[in-house]
Amino acid sequence: MPVITALYAGILGFLGLLLASRVVQRRQKHRIALGDEGNEDMQRAMRAFGNFTEYVPMILLLIGFAEMLGAHKWLTHGLGLSLVAGRLLHAWGLAQSRGTSLGRLLGVTLTWLALLVSSAMLIWLALGQMGLAR
Repeated sequence: MPVITALYAGILGFLGLLLASRVVQRRQKHRIALGDEGNEDMQRAMRAFGNFTEYVPMILLLIGFAEMLGAHKWLTHGLGLSLVAGRLLHAWGLAQSRGTSLGRLLGVTLTWLALLVSSAMLIWLALGQMGLAR
């Protein structure tokens, strides 16, 4: 059972809800029913949530499969923490500025690191299960 992944999925679920609620708040504040109507505040809120939904599900699946194939607990926790921190930093950075920011840079770096390491680890573990890697 991927219990470590489940822990981080739960944490990220709350973060996703927070980001979605920020979109709804901006819609109410700016009276925007659909799209962003060119409103920069609305665009940033929508992109923070959109970017979250573009990365989080796939990376959680990769981490979960790796955990089920026997990934070390500390590595699974490290990947989960990297993903949570990356998504928090990215959302914070995007909320601060529409351009580049330290939060966005660190956020995307930690997220891509989780994607890279979990992908490589999953391939390695799968090959090991098939008897092709030692």
